[in-house]
Amino acid sequence: MMTMARSLKDKLATLDPARRAAIEAEADRLHAEYLTLQELRKAKKLTQVQLAETLGVQQATVAKYERQSDLLLSTLTGYVRAMGGELKLMVEFPGTAPVALEGLGETEEPRRARGGRAQRASLS
Repeated sequence: MMTMARSLKDKLATLDPARRAAIEAEADRLHAEYLTLQELRKAKKLTQVQLAETLGVQQATVAKYERQSDLLLSTLTGYVRAMGGELKLMVEFPGTAPVALEGLGETEEPRRARGGRAQRASLS
């Protein structure tokens, strides 16, 4: 017997309301991050192809950067610099002035983990 495909909306409707809210909030967060990099590039009137040429990568790589929610700091730094900008990281704690983090994302080459994937920066 063949079962009918269920829509995402139908599947979400069967979940506990708290779980559904958490999934929807994460989807909204990921969507906002995607739009942020894409809108930043568009505000500079650059195409993905132009940015890819500046970065020395394929257009598909720029599209991937714009979809990712977890970029290496060095990748994000390069993306911003390719548009003529500078990435600044600030840390804010309650009751204190913001602190600028320096030197993060400045690596020449990301360290490679087993399997050839670049490792994420660790702040610990």
